[in-house]
Amino acid sequence: MKDRYFGFRGGWLTFWVTVACATDMTLFGYDQGVFGGVIVTDDFLNTLGIADNTSLQGTITAIYDIGCFFGAIVAFVVGDKLGRKKTVLLGTTIMSVGAILQITTYSVAQMIVGRIIAGIGNGINTATAPPWQAETSKASWRGKLIVVELILNIAGFSLSNWVTFGFSFVPGPIAWRVPLACQFIFIAILYGTVPWLPESPRWLVAKGRDKEAEQILADIEGTEVEDPYVQTELSEIKWASDYEKTHHVRIRDLVRGKQGSEGGSCALRRLLLGMAAQAMQQLSGINVTSYYLPTVLIVSVGLSNRMARLLAACNSVSYLLFSLIGVPNVERWGRRKMLMYAAAGQGFCYLIITVLIRYSEKSNFAGGKEVASASVAFFFLYYVFFGIGFQGVPWLYPAEINGLALRSKGTALGTATNWIFNFMVVEITQIGIQSLQWKFYIIWTVLNLSFVPFVYLFFVETAGRTLEDIDSYFRDHHEVLVFRDKLATSSKRPQEYIEKENHEIRRQSSVNPRAMSLAANHRRFSTISAEDAGTSGYVPSSNMKVDGSHKEM
Repeated sequence: MKDRYFGFRGGWLTFWVTVACATDMTLFGYDQGVFGGVIVTDDFLNTLGIADNTSLQGTITAIYDIGCFFGAIVAFVVGDKLGRKKTVLLGTTIMSVGAILQITTYSVAQMIVGRIIAGIGNGINTATAPPWQAETSKASWRGKLIVVELILNIAGFSLSNWVTFGFSFVPGPIAWRVPLACQFIFIAILYGTVPWLPESPRWLVAKGRDKEAEQILADIEGTEVEDPYVQTELSEIKWASDYEKTHHVRIRDLVRGKQGSEGGSCALRRLLLGMAAQAMQQLSGINVTSYYLPTVLIVSVGLSNRMARLLAACNSVSYLLFSLIGVPNVERWGRRKMLMYAAAGQGFCYLIITVLIRYSEKSNFAGGKEVASASVAFFFLYYVFFGIGFQGVPWLYPAEINGLALRSKGTALGTATNWIFNFMVVEITQIGIQSLQWKFYIIWTVLNLSFVPFVYLFFVETAGRTLEDIDSYFRDHHEVLVFRDKLATSSKRPQEYIEKENHEIRRQSSVNPRAMSLAANHRRFSTISAEDAGTSGYVPSSNMKVDGSHKEM
């Protein structure tokens, strides 16, 4: 069909999928930041009657994350039944209802209900957009595109800070109702793009709709269905899907430890790695400042309300600009290095913040105001490290590390983990700052520094690999400690996988004469050179035949 996707194919089709997924994550970032400005707006506090109730303020802010947690659980239940597109549309519709309730509220009860409902919609969407993007992207683009989405998440966060700062000069309810209403800009874009975009070809294969998946793979590659690369990719997806169906075990049995034959694909370990990445993002302390940076700067540093808002907005721009470093380097450095470098930098920043705020709170210390002001620089620097490594990779990793049978559920569980830890952090932050004061920041120093050895020991690299490469690794390698395994830690695609793919492409070319000319013109037939991946010394696995028929592990 010539008019399929309005004629977009290849890179342009991937671009529009990225626009939809990125809008979803931009809305997530906007929602995450907007309430930090709303919660310090006098008219909002007076309208709801919570000006002197910091505990209730914290609950109203944090209850959104409980909604997001349950939204991720909804995605876990219905995601594989509805598909990626319909699930995103469901989440967007639920978010619209929640946004309307928040914009029109005059009571605490309505605001809480609105926050929970909006959170459910956001939880559904944030659990679905990353796997949809991962499953419709080329391996060489997958990491960059998802990191771009998370950078736009930061852009949404930055926009919300500037919007709330700008409207802080306006008296009355407009100061907080209009910033909340701006969510509908992103909701409109989602309704305008998602319905006509392609479904995930891997989800279609899992549902037995191979012909549709074949056509979408060809459209994504910008080629014909006879292309040997398309046929090779389709056969690998089908084989991986069949293998996981044959060895599939229910989540309840995994939790009980009954792995059975599914132990061959390390399903439980992969689920836990994805969930750990998301837990680490929240335990790094990002939402100590994302939700409450104006509060932190007012209470811990001693700045005025207006100056705290302005610095929070300026910080969000710095955060956005430095996060761009992650786009070209997510494939070059790999997921492991980005997480370890970022965690070390974040731990260092919180260590210095702890020391500076400790001295600012000493009554007999003459330079208290100066050291408190100096701590602002390290809040800024913390965001630099977080933006480079921890902003994108924890959302990317669950969509990559889980196999096809559990990708939707694994991503949903990872997202649910993120939101429940998010709730915990947001709920305790105001209380922690008031009761523990400078000691509160010791918690985040220790946690960040502990992430470095944890990632080094346990995390499998996914950069440069196809999703089927990752499935192959876990079928062949069951060691929990991976730091000595170059196949698991190399940031380049191992030669073993390249040789297998090229062999299968040649086999497909020999079967179909027309495919031979397509193969010659297909750029991806030789995208990775021997200089990049052929010097690592890897040899093809003896457990895997390379003629298209795979030997069971």
